[in-house]
Amino acid sequence: MPKILRINTKERTFRYEEPGKYAGLGGRNLTSRMVLDEVPADTHALSADNKIVAAIGLLSGTAAANSGRISLGAKSPLTGTIKESNSGGTFCQKLARLDILAMVLEDKPEADAPFCNIIITKDGVQFVDAADMVGKGTYESMDMIAGQYGKKASGMIIGPAGEACLTGASIQFSDPWGRTARAAGRGGLGAVMGSKKVKAVVLDDTGGERFTYADPEKFKAASKRWAEILRAHPVTGQGLPGFGTAILVNIINEAGAFPTKNFREGRCDHVAGISGETIAEFISKRGGKTKEGCHAGCLIQCSQNYVDEKGEYLTSGFEYETVWAFGGNALIKDIDQIAKLDRLCDDLGVDTIEIGNTVAIAMDGGVIPWGDGEAAYELVNRIRDKKDHLGKIIGNGVGFTAQAFGVTRVPTVKNQSMPAYDPRAAKGVGVTYATTTQGADHTAGYAICQNMLKVGGDVNPLGKEGQVETSKALQIATATVDSLGLCLFVAFAVLDTADAVQCICDMVSARHGIEFTPDDFGALGIATLKDEISFNTAAGFTAADDQLPAFMMKEKLKPHGVVWDFSVEELQAAKVQ
Repeated sequence: MPKILRINTKERTFRYEEPGKYAGLGGRNLTSRMVLDEVPADTHALSADNKIVAAIGLLSGTAAANSGRISLGAKSPLTGTIKESNSGGTFCQKLARLDILAMVLEDKPEADAPFCNIIITKDGVQFVDAADMVGKGTYESMDMIAGQYGKKASGMIIGPAGEACLTGASIQFSDPWGRTARAAGRGGLGAVMGSKKVKAVVLDDTGGERFTYADPEKFKAASKRWAEILRAHPVTGQGLPGFGTAILVNIINEAGAFPTKNFREGRCDHVAGISGETIAEFISKRGGKTKEGCHAGCLIQCSQNYVDEKGEYLTSGFEYETVWAFGGNALIKDIDQIAKLDRLCDDLGVDTIEIGNTVAIAMDGGVIPWGDGEAAYELVNRIRDKKDHLGKIIGNGVGFTAQAFGVTRVPTVKNQSMPAYDPRAAKGVGVTYATTTQGADHTAGYAICQNMLKVGGDVNPLGKEGQVETSKALQIATATVDSLGLCLFVAFAVLDTADAVQCICDMVSARHGIEFTPDDFGALGIATLKDEISFNTAAGFTAADDQLPAFMMKEKLKPHGVVWDFSVEELQAAKVQ
């Protein structure tokens, strides 16, 4: 049975222990339970009492397609709530091969303590001075790791933003090519890692072994069917592999829910130049790759290798949300400039949603002109200098920057910036923004499926009917998917395929030698959400915090002329009891 690895970052010691009461848990279910049990809800997120839990899912380390997502849990320094943020990359599967269920970073060194790297192999843990990496971006840091520990080593790394404990800081993960383009972006967890003086966690799984299966033949049959389900669905088998997540640019803009100029309008005039179709065309002409998997065993392959005009690698994981944040919300028209900003954010170790929106706030506050890509790059790059006060403001995200520059249009929930769907014209995802335990987060309950894409149902995005019920069901299902270690995008196929949930249950049963049923599938998500709600309640959050900004209730969004019209009382029905 895989172990829990606890690492004391102050004493620089480690110990392995049996899962004990955490046996049978995985992914988000495990991270949220451990945070609830072990982190005081009223503690400061950058205090010694906070912990980072990195956990594999119930299907991680297996041959199940798209099961390589790592879940990170902690108290968020950005929102003050519990936080689970997950990422692709190679880290999850290597952690599984090292027979580790969860890695926990505990305690906190003194303020003047040096940064270290933590090296984990099958033989144990080493603490190595990281002075030569401090101040460097995540790309250069990962190159240094590869040079020292080999190209197959996997990195969990913070950039200058995390070192400075800025609340927009992400934790970056290396992909199969050693690029730090995969991010656990939301919630500022990079700041927590920085507070513990850890620059990188490095995994070398040499000598590790794959998990065994309680019933190999049953797993083989179920995983084969699972692959068929993903390949057969038009979104997971065609749309995402063909154009990446940026395929949504034209779709959401046409639907009038593409937030433009700091959420002033629902359509953007220049979307043709920043669409998924345009990105794919540029990649093909320049010799890049239009599809890649962010981890081994990914069948969807919605990532890509975006190259510049010279054909040299620039960025990957070039997501819809990133393209929107800089291209639509900040009005930058040049897709190459947006790609450079994406690469910069990954290198600095900051969340592209939070920082993209922050650039729009800075433009709204007159710091730089609207749509100026070069000025945006220079502004974001100031985060690199820890002594640059403007860089610190930007690196702390939307709420902090809006306060600094007197901007009153602040598109946040629980201080986390909204993603790429205006909730006035996509009300199902608006319910999710308001009521998720994580702060504004589209992935917590992606009602765009039913509101816009007509996957798993058809709910009018402009009306109130069915939105609360849809969001609640999706929040439960998403918590389960996160707990299994599966990519969220499998949900498209699951929602439209009658035997998909049973297929997943069969894989879990065959892997662990238990009877895992569709009822257990739902119960897993409910239990996870109850833990998260319990933590937030203890942290002082109330129903009043489950609401969208007041300006969205007053200002009609073009082109549909809609406002946000849910009361706090109506929204509470979206939360599990």
